[in-house]
Formats: sequence, C-alpha cells, structure tokens
Amino acid sequence: MTQKPSIPKGTRDFGPEEMIKRTYIFDTIKSVFRTCGFQPLETPAMENLSTLLGKYGDEGDKLLFKILNSGDFLSGIPSEETGQGNSNALSTKICEKGLRYDLTVPFARYVVQHQNEISFPFKRYQIQPVWRADRPQKGRYREFYQCDVDVIGSRSLINEVELIEIVEKVFAKLGIAVTLKMNNRKILYGIAETIGHADKMMDITIAIDKLEKIGIEAVNAQLRENGISEAAVQALQPILSLSGSNRDKLKQLRGVIGASETGLKGIEEMETIFDYTEALGTSLEIELDLSLARGLNYYTGAIFEVKSKDFAIGSICGGGRYDDLTGIFGMPNMSGVGISFGADRIYDVMTGLDLFPPEASGTTKVLLLNFGGEEERAALKLTKSLREADIACEIYPENAKMKKQMEYANRRGVPYVAILGSDELAAGTVTVKNMGSGEQQSIAQAELINLLK
Repeated sequence: MTQKPSIPKGTRDFGPEEMIKRTYIFDTIKSVFRTCGFQPLETPAMENLSTLLGKYGDEGDKLLFKILNSGDFLSGIPSEETGQGNSNALSTKICEKGLRYDLTVPFARYVVQHQNEISFPFKRYQIQPVWRADRPQKGRYREFYQCDVDVIGSRSLINEVELIEIVEKVFAKLGIAVTLKMNNRKILYGIAETIGHADKMMDITIAIDKLEKIGIEAVNAQLRENGISEAAVQALQPILSLSGSNRDKLKQLRGVIGASETGLKGIEEMETIFDYTEALGTSLEIELDLSLARGLNYYTGAIFEVKSKDFAIGSICGGGRYDDLTGIFGMPNMSGVGISFGADRIYDVMTGLDLFPPEASGTTKVLLLNFGGEEERAALKLTKSLREADIACEIYPENAKMKKQMEYANRRGVPYVAILGSDELAAGTVTVKNMGSGEQQSIAQAELINLLK
C-alpha cells in the first residue's frame, strides 16, 4: 500500500480559502506600511551561516535550520571528527548556509551590502517566511511569515512613535483589540546595575522575560541558578511589581534606578515616547511592562510586544530599537528600530474571533451558468464585460445539469449566480439569484454590472 504523503511537523498547507484570508491580512498590513512611506524589500530564504550565527544568542542559534553543503558534504572532514559526537562543531563544517531565523538580520546584511545605493534613513517593509527549529505547539510553527517594518539610519524617537501609530492602524483595520506592551533595554540594564549584577544583564532579562509564562517563583529560581545573589533577587521583586499608570511607574523607577546613567536615559526615552503618543491622542492601549525583555541580543532601546485582548495566544507583534546591528557586518553606529507582525498568529486570532469580513471569504462574486449553444456564447460575452469592469466572475465550464452548477456555486461560497437561458436571451435580460437569501430578480443585462458593484 502506498504511504500517504505528509508535510513536516510545524508546517502547513494553505488552501484557497485560507490563502484568500491570509492575502487580506497581508494587503491590510501593506496598505498601512505604504501610507507611512515604507518601501518593499525581499531577501533570499537562505543566508550564509556566518551571517546568522551569533546574532540571536545561544538559544536562537540552537533554533537555526542548517543546510547541508551540496554534493559530498563530508568531503575533507577527517573521519575521527565525524564520530566525536559534537554535532554543533561538525555542523559548521558541513553546513555553510542556513534558513533565515528572522527578517531583521538579513535586512542589516542588505543595508551593509548596498549602503552606497540606499538613501538614509531607510524605511523598508518585508513580508516573507522565516524558519525556526522549535518544538511545534499551538500558535508556534517551524515555518511562518513575518511582516517587518524598520527604519534604519536615524536615532530619532519619532520613529518609535511612528511604529506605535502603525500598530494602532493595522489592528484597527483588522478589528483586533490589542494591548501594546513596552519597555526599554536601557531600563533593564539600569535595574541589573542597581541590584549589583550589570555583568549578568542577559541572564536577568532572559529570566524575567518568562515572568508571564512561568510565574515569579520559577523566575526567581532561574535567577538563583544563574548565579544571581539572594539579595539581588529580593531587590528585584518590588521593581517587577510596580503598579499605577505608565507615568507613575516611570516616576517610581527614577527613585529606584536613578543612580544608573544608562537606566535614567531609558526612563527619559520612554517619557518622550509617551509625551508624543499622548499629544497625538492615540486610542491604543499602551502598558509599560518592566518584565518585558525580548530575548534577542541586538535590542538596545525601546522594545515592543502586542497581545490580543480577547484571544489566548502569544504575542502577535513585537520589535524594538537596535543601535548597532550593522556593526557586526562592518558598518558601525547605524541605529534602527522596527517591529514584526506575526501573520500566522494574527490569522489564528481573526479565525478564532470570526473577524474576517465577507469579502475575505472568496474571490468569485458571480457564477454564470452554462446552458450550451447560443446561451453559452452569450454567457462568455457577459463574463468578459464583467471582468472588464473588475468584477470577479467565472462561467461554469460545462453544459451540466443546473443542480450540479448551483451546488458548485454553494460549495465555492459564490454570493451570486447569473442565469442566461433562452428566455433571458430573447428578452435581453439576466436572472440573478442571491445565494444567501435565495431571492431572484430579472434585470437588463446592462444593469448587472451596477447591481454587483
């Protein structure tokens, strides 16, 4: 018996109905990006491993999909090395390329490689798939799309404010109620410095970033395991439990970490961002969340994460400021800031909450039935007229029984059926059936375009 074909865990096929809805999401996001002056960009699915390794921290490096070298990938590798059991060391010798983990590092590589062709500040958006060798679970996939928008070549906090505006516009258009959580990596450094462990900032941020997921006791245990002293762990507790408005939290933070020059700078940056958003009258709910750390090494300033209010899933959008990402490619002091919309999770939220509008349920607006002979030729001619008027339509390809053609329209979710039989042909009319209500009406053929529009 032939084995049924399958696809790798953590990946999915997208049928026509799903693709129509995904395209609706992509088009909505792109329209906001373009309105704010961002330009499109695409980079290859695979990058040189030297471009990817070391950019995401140890945890990120473990999740890179590596590609075996073409041909005899073990050629030139001593036999004793293949049996040492150190797969990481061996993989760097037999794999020169890897699938991209995100779109930000390839973007930085592109900027450095094409710096003489770019006008700075460079505002780009990029919508492409990325791959992570993660354990598949609900809302977490090994292949998924990211919708990135970045500004590079400017340190102005106006860019952060613009990204907040983009978040507000995108989710308002999609109909998703969200909360934008924000923090600042400078504030996190100030906290680490204040509790006497500036040298362990990464250990601290990785631990507290899991606060919402695993709880404070588990976070404290992880901190102790990472060598954070008990006194420092206790000093951290009141900071993570600060309450009140965003302004209240920043005011309290000044009193706690104000002696840290870096921490104070982070507080001032957040105050400026909140000043602008309040002046613009944003309706987006913004929360200063001091446990938000975003585990990627390259963030240096403001960081963002968006959560759906009405659907239990991980973050559906995230990003932040990176001051020297291009420096790792030999182009120092090129600051940037960006965010990434998780299209797959957005799709899951909109499906779970039934937020897709009727126009996102299908592509064909009207099906013209086929009765053969002169009626078929007339239906073809009418189909051509409808398409010239930008109305999505199709003609049933065969002179089949009317019941079969109507069932096809039902299965496809086509909202209207146009009947052009001998009686209609003689009268110069067309019978239009609304498949939702079941109502029928006879109109002049010339009026069909206006009715459907």
